[in-house]
Amino acid sequence: MNPVRVSEVAPADPAVLPLIEAHNTHSRGASPATSNHTLDAADMAAEPGLRMWLATRDGDPIGCGAMKPPGDGTAEVKSVHVLEAGRGSGAGRAIMAAIIDAARAAGHTGLYLETGPEALPAYDAARALYERVGFGYCGPFVGYGPDPNSAFMYRDL
Repeated sequence: MNPVRVSEVAPADPAVLPLIEAHNTHSRGASPATSNHTLDAADMAAEPGLRMWLATRDGDPIGCGAMKPPGDGTAEVKSVHVLEAGRGSGAGRAIMAAIIDAARAAGHTGLYLETGPEALPAYDAARALYERVGFGYCGPFVGYGPDPNSAFMYRDL
């Protein structure tokens, strides 16, 4: 297998649209509607400062991830998703590395994210990935309140 490649794309890029939809489908099936904080492609395109990355292997899209700056010097990781066919390829780690590098280059002081808690096993792999790349658990951050169906994470840059 060839290595995973990660490149920055627009949220409306046709190659990333099926991945955004797969992420939203997963989130709708795994989280109660009141705790689902995913964005669709139109919402992402309208979000000021949002940046998105696409992971491919052998030219095939296998994963995506995004980052948005809330305006407080930090950034939020959004919509990280790897298709089942791409799991175990290192795509998740490569996407997170691209986001972390871009956040540092933009001068952000830290990265936050919201994902599902231990009570929602559909998010076990996501939490494990975030822990491996240096995120720890924290309380709610800008734009979120306490939610038993959410786990909040942070890492310094």
